[in-house]
Amino acid sequence: MKASFRLLLVVVLAVLAADQVTKYLAVSRLTEALDGRSGLSRVSGFLSEQNLDNDPPVEGVFRKNTRPYRFIEDYWHFRYVENPGAAWGMFSNLPETARKAFFHVVSLVALGFILTLYRKTEPSQKMVRVALALITGGALGNFVDRLIRGYVIDFIDWHWRNQPGMRWPTFNVADAAICVGVALMLLDSLRPEASAAQPLPQGTSPQP
Repeated sequence: MKASFRLLLVVVLAVLAADQVTKYLAVSRLTEALDGRSGLSRVSGFLSEQNLDNDPPVEGVFRKNTRPYRFIEDYWHFRYVENPGAAWGMFSNLPETARKAFFHVVSLVALGFILTLYRKTEPSQKMVRVALALITGGALGNFVDRLIRGYVIDFIDWHWRNQPGMRWPTFNVADAAICVGVALMLLDSLRPEASAAQPLPQGTSPQP
């Protein structure tokens, strides 16, 4: 396997593992879905339990999410959120069947596009390769959620003293990896490129 694709594989697997493990911890610590379970039963519950916030409400079903954990009071909480849409909840109001099909197709097309870009990178573009690998891992992490549950688990809640309009949309590790990847690509695009040396006209000499 080429070194470039080893890098891609390592970063993607690391992001995917971190994303799914932290989502398991979110279900375990921020909901009651896994209470009374142990061992593989907890893993099975993580993969099978759905609609833990009972939204939309289902008759006879009770909310299983608990109060947020205040990691840094007034700034950083952990709270369990199910996001059936895209970033900022976009497209969450689409009919369930159409929404699932839409996100599956979009996710697969996006992954294919990112991998195509990765294949076209040069060995010198290390930052771009890391960025694309982070974006791929993040996209794959959220795609796994949608494939299993039909929604994405979010749990990182940043805000400024609970002020209206001062709350960042709740997100997860996959979202963070995508944002870091995009930021790295922007930084790379701002780097000054070395200009190619131009041949001097005959009869002239370089200026001192």
